Amino acid sequence: MSRAVTLVRSNAPSDVAQYAYAATTPNGARFIFLAGSCPLNEDGTTAGVGDYAAQAAKAVENMHLALEAAGACIEDVISTRVLVASTDRADLVTAWDVVRAAFGDHDVPSTLMGVTVLGYDGQLVEIEAIAAVID
Repeated sequence: MSRAVTLVRSNAPSDVAQYAYAATTPNGARFIFLAGSCPLNEDGTTAGVGDYAAQAAKAVENMHLALEAAGACIEDVISTRVLVASTDRADLVTAWDVVRAAFGDHDVPSTLMGVTVLGYDGQLVEIEAIAAVID
C-alpha cells in the first residue's frame, strides 16, 4: 500500500534531533486531525497516575485506536505534539522516549512541550497527532 506521508530530513538546524524536520503529502491526501490522545482507561479513569512512561504508553495505545477508527495507522501520522505536565526536563524526556520508540523508523516531525496542567485528574501526558492517507 502506498503511503501519503513523506518525511523530509535536513541537516539544519542540527543532526541531533530524533525526528524528521518536515513531512509532505501529495495532492488529494485525506487528512485526519486527532484530538489529544490521553492516558485513559476504558472506564474513564486515568491510567498510570504519577508515572510519565506508563501514561505515555497508554496515550500511544489510545492514539492507535483513534487512528484505526479513522482508517489509518501510525505510519500515516504526519506530525505530533507531545504535552507533558511538568517543568522537569527529565519527565519530558521520559514521556518522549516512550512516544519516540512507538514510532520506530517513522520518525515524524514532533514538538515536545512542558505544560502546567492537563485536562483529566492525574493526567501527565497527552499526544496530539495529524495523519494523512490516500483513499
